[in-house]
Amino acid sequence: MNRRQAALDYHAQGRRGKIEVIPTKPCLTQRDLSLAYSPGVAEPCLEIARDPAAAYTYTAKGNLVAVVSNGTAVLGLGNIGPLAGKPVMEGKGVLFKRFADIDVFDLELATEDPEELIQTLKILEPTFGGINLEDIKAPECFYIEQRLREILDIPVFHDDQHGTAIISSAAILNALELVGKSLDSVRIVFSGAGASAMGCARMYKKLGVRPENILMCDTKGVIHRGRTEGMNEHKAEFAVETEARTLADALRGADVFIGLSAKGMVTPEMLKTMAERPIVLAMANPDPEISYEEAKAARPDCIMGTGRSDYPNQVNNVLGFPFIFRGALDVRARTITDGMMLAAARALAALAKQDVPETVAKAYGLSHLVFGPDYIIPKPFDYRVLIWVASAVAEAAMRDGVARIHLDLDEYRETLASRLGKSRETLRIMFTKARRAPRRVVFPEGDDDRIIRAAAALAEDRMAQPILLGDPAVIRARAETLRLALDTVEVVTPKGSERFEDYAQALHRLRQRKGLTLIGARQMLKRSNYFGAMMVRMGDADALVTGVTSAYSEGLKPLLRVLGTGTGVRRVMGLHLVLAKNRAYFLADTTVNIEPTAEDLADIAIHAARTAEQFGIEARVAMLSFSTFGSVRHPFTEKVRRAVELARQKQPTLVIDGEVMADVALSPEQLARDYPFSALGEKRTTVLVFPDLQSANIAYKLLSTLGGAEAVGPILMGLAYPAHVLPNNAEVKDIVNLAAIAVVDAQERQRQPAVQAAGRMW
Repeated sequence: MNRRQAALDYHAQGRRGKIEVIPTKPCLTQRDLSLAYSPGVAEPCLEIARDPAAAYTYTAKGNLVAVVSNGTAVLGLGNIGPLAGKPVMEGKGVLFKRFADIDVFDLELATEDPEELIQTLKILEPTFGGINLEDIKAPECFYIEQRLREILDIPVFHDDQHGTAIISSAAILNALELVGKSLDSVRIVFSGAGASAMGCARMYKKLGVRPENILMCDTKGVIHRGRTEGMNEHKAEFAVETEARTLADALRGADVFIGLSAKGMVTPEMLKTMAERPIVLAMANPDPEISYEEAKAARPDCIMGTGRSDYPNQVNNVLGFPFIFRGALDVRARTITDGMMLAAARALAALAKQDVPETVAKAYGLSHLVFGPDYIIPKPFDYRVLIWVASAVAEAAMRDGVARIHLDLDEYRETLASRLGKSRETLRIMFTKARRAPRRVVFPEGDDDRIIRAAAALAEDRMAQPILLGDPAVIRARAETLRLALDTVEVVTPKGSERFEDYAQALHRLRQRKGLTLIGARQMLKRSNYFGAMMVRMGDADALVTGVTSAYSEGLKPLLRVLGTGTGVRRVMGLHLVLAKNRAYFLADTTVNIEPTAEDLADIAIHAARTAEQFGIEARVAMLSFSTFGSVRHPFTEKVRRAVELARQKQPTLVIDGEVMADVALSPEQLARDYPFSALGEKRTTVLVFPDLQSANIAYKLLSTLGGAEAVGPILMGLAYPAHVLPNNAEVKDIVNLAAIAVVDAQERQRQPAVQAAGRMW
């Protein structure tokens, strides 16, 4: 299917268009209706009448943006009218919601009279928290934005004018750093003299580019002093003394090319005349002023960016407007200042230099992304853009004196992280606990790129003190290739460690009655998993995370043999935290016990409940089966019922019930209606204990693969010391998550030393 038909089908199939309005409060009963509308709605109305600022408390105003267009400059399609431009405006609404959780009403206004448009938005001001102007032709767009900023007390932002300016500024800041040139010395040439070009040029001047070093070209050639054809007051701002009259003339010796015009405006021969290591941002869409292939063939030394997602360095406005409005709305800014826009550009530039999560790289079909000529600005699907840019904008608004409320920036970043979904919110509890008292976490597979990246992230975020096992030269070389700093990360070579013989003697004493000789102990310690486990046992590390280069069972064996189970613990158990439908569930046993007995299931339930509590989640345990409270009599269901009895005997305060089918366990309404005697009551079940490994493993993998849930883990329970085994397909975020959990586990055990005592050795 061609792109045209695919795009038409995308918009037409199913529910027409791309957006809908969804209520955020229940409206199911007569009482709900009386609160949502008459008579209850009168109360917030009266509060707002007394204090207009209360509208931000009792209505959606503070999270609602108007996306406004009159259809006079839609994409590259020109003046096609407001109705034809509506799909673009709906698209902006989708992007606002998807990337920054901002609600949008799109307003297509049937007027080309600037005063009429301005007056319309002035009348509508009470409805919105901000206004995003879009696809309004120049020069009217400049006047409209200026007047609205003067007469309105909410932020107004013309994305065509400022969006590209902010994103391209970030690209230029980083590209100039890579080529070793300074803002005050470079010459910049523009192809195009519309709203985007002028917005960019004004932003570059604020960054430090000299006005006389900017040459702007339109369809009549270079805008120079003395030119009268096709000029207006806005173009006159960029007229300079120059002998250049054509784009080709202007490009000779230029350091930077900014394309905001049309396909094919630049030839390879023109690029060849530019200065050494030129920066080429050819941003015409869908086809740039010169193709990526042509530019690289003509100037292999250039840093190239386009507006397309299928080439490096996409200059995409979605990196700006959602996050700028997020920050502005959250401090209730009266306007958007130059300082806020510059802060956004600098935040994007800084983020591009950070280590990039694997999930971001994989979204673009790449194995990794590293700051350099092919990666000078973040990718739109990098979830961290929200946190970095919105917080920078909010800080600038407070600094510039346009914020109505002031935020604690650390707390605000945490709030932004929670907007990314329940997974970030739930894990944030563990991350916060880990940062309070970081512990030493040893990684036996220290030369794996994923481990190196995770260690760098953990050290930078101060969530752990990583220890990597392996050859220091190899690990440092890999880190340098990945452009990661390991200054605070300890690297240990097992064979060369001064503790090697101490560990060998201790391991021999530990397992001499299990057939291990001293020579065998020394041989065993040459394997990094055994050495790492001994580091934990001997107190030279607080926790261990392994598994990315071996089968799960192979990673588990050294932990069982060296660390053993805790006192009174029958066997180790596996648990996954599954984040689905914005809720957190703990599923066990998902990795270890194939056919657990009733006694095993009781232990699994108790340990899983403790883990849930560590995450700050109330443990309400459902023991799952294919029967609900005796509806089917079978040895399998009897085993589950017996496990509930044993768990209650061992832990009388534990909220647990079963046997129960999964759908019933997850429905508080059905439990309350049909099984009022159940201990699970009317609250949500949070811990699901499966009758065997087969069903548990299948369930969590189906949820994560087909259901779109995020699975965190596996979390090992029952070992005498904090240690966990990852699946070998783990990504960097999985390693970081499990390491943070290991740190918190170590913190808890060190507060309760008795828990650390070793019980059964395997």
